[in-house]
Amino acid sequence: MTETTATEPTSTETQPERPREKNPDKIRPALEALLFSSARPVSEKDLADVLEATREAVQGALARLEVAAQGSERGIRLEKVAGGWRFVTRPEFDSLLRRFHEVTERSRLSLAALETLAIIAYRQPITVPEIQELRGVNSASVIKTLFEKRLITTAGKKPVVGTPFFYRTTSEFLVRFGLNDLEELPKPGEIEEDLAATVEDSALPQAVTAARANEEPDEEEDADDEDDDEEDDEDEEADS
Repeated sequence: MTETTATEPTSTETQPERPREKNPDKIRPALEALLFSSARPVSEKDLADVLEATREAVQGALARLEVAAQGSERGIRLEKVAGGWRFVTRPEFDSLLRRFHEVTERSRLSLAALETLAIIAYRQPITVPEIQELRGVNSASVIKTLFEKRLITTAGKKPVVGTPFFYRTTSEFLVRFGLNDLEELPKPGEIEEDLAATVEDSALPQAVTAARANEEPDEEEDADDEDDDEEDDEDEEADS
């Protein structure tokens, strides 16, 4: 008499995929909890995978949360940034939160750092020599600061003599400036229109000069720019 045994499924056999939740209302509380507990923006794909829900259900739940957070009685809002979603406090409560958390100083970038970061954002990928050619000053220390703040990263090397690194902005840059992607950067034409609508052309150079005079350097990278200014002053004294 032949004895038969049941065949156990092997690990290589594909298991049937568990059906995903399609109802946005059922996943909304859990989705809200995930976003509330996350320190970083969470993508719709990651939300769908964790919640075992369809992408459409996640989008529906996000839409409901976004509408619910728009009321004036709420202290937070839902924001899409850097390809993901997160909860943020409303800007009108900035001073209140700083006072409560005893934040006395702002972490800001110097004018030199902002200028360099803008060049990288609009011209990326770009090398240090190309940045220095546009700025007209040594930008090595500025690049180092932006790299340390994780606002930029390397993006390969340029196939020329010396093979300098290419630099580009990071997702941290998008988060820092509240952008979902680089397409949301204002176009040069839009910036010119905005300036023309708020500042007269004749007053613009004076406004820029005043802004530079009032800007207090708080980053080490300004040392390069100051050295160049000192050299120019010495040349002028020599000529006189």
